[in-house]
Amino acid sequence: MDVVTDLANAPWPDRRAVITIGAYDGVHLGHRAVIEHVKGRAAEHDAVSAVVTFDRHPASVVRPDSAPRLLTDPDQKLELLADTGVDACVVVPFNADQASETAESFVLRVLVGALATKLVVVGDDFHFGKDRAGNVDLLRKIGAEADFDVEPLDLLPRADGVDEPISSTAIRRALAGGDIGRANEMLGRMFEVRGPVKKGDQRGRLLGFPTANVQVPPDTCFPADGVYAGWFERADGTVHPSAINVGRRPTFYEHAQAPSVEAHLIDFDGDLYGQPAKVRFAHFLRSERKFDGVDALIAQLATDVERSRELLAG
Repeated sequence: MDVVTDLANAPWPDRRAVITIGAYDGVHLGHRAVIEHVKGRAAEHDAVSAVVTFDRHPASVVRPDSAPRLLTDPDQKLELLADTGVDACVVVPFNADQASETAESFVLRVLVGALATKLVVVGDDFHFGKDRAGNVDLLRKIGAEADFDVEPLDLLPRADGVDEPISSTAIRRALAGGDIGRANEMLGRMFEVRGPVKKGDQRGRLLGFPTANVQVPPDTCFPADGVYAGWFERADGTVHPSAINVGRRPTFYEHAQAPSVEAHLIDFDGDLYGQPAKVRFAHFLRSERKFDGVDALIAQLATDVERSRELLAG
């Protein structure tokens, strides 16, 4: 997949493109369905298939106080988009200037002027541009004058029969409720967070269950506080079954400001400090709670590790 970050020069001067536009946070099954349609239509037109997205979530600029937490960081999003087999990803910088650009200007500057768009494929509820004034009707109006077509698609329904389409919002809601199974089903993969392993208070080692304290960026979407069975991928690509705690460790801290992510790598002994880590969540085990004492906590940790071992072995 080609990653295009500079639109000063046309990235494919001799070809047209079939494109889709959006934040594409999570690159979930709904996103993948749209991209598959884009790829198919591009093949019919002998055109470039492309995703147009942004270097940050637009809401982080437009409404930073209520912007959603991210399901994927920028690097992971590009990796997941590349896995779809799309020809190109156009990453548009999103800043105050971009937020103030009208929908008409964006279409003429990016879709027409830079990308030679032949067809735009978006969800039927798609909105974009200043004040979210751009929509399918506007795209069709401009397309009639600028020689491109528009195909709106219905959002992909959930497989469990719930009357709600797959969306990044629905996935965030499932994560907030600790329903990692439903979140993973909509993602089409295990939910993952990333960050370097930092030195913590080393309390886990004193308890007999050393953990890797993963420093996850604060704008990341966290699963609900609790204990999970999952996988820890090290910098060298090796993957380890793990018992993962997300939360504020109420047995030791009264008022922790933010949740932490700590993974106990089952049957592993080694130094992970400073290494980049990927933590994937497979099963929810239990909610986080405050224990009466250290002995009760140790007994529960032993149960959590054995339960994780069983679930991940299957």
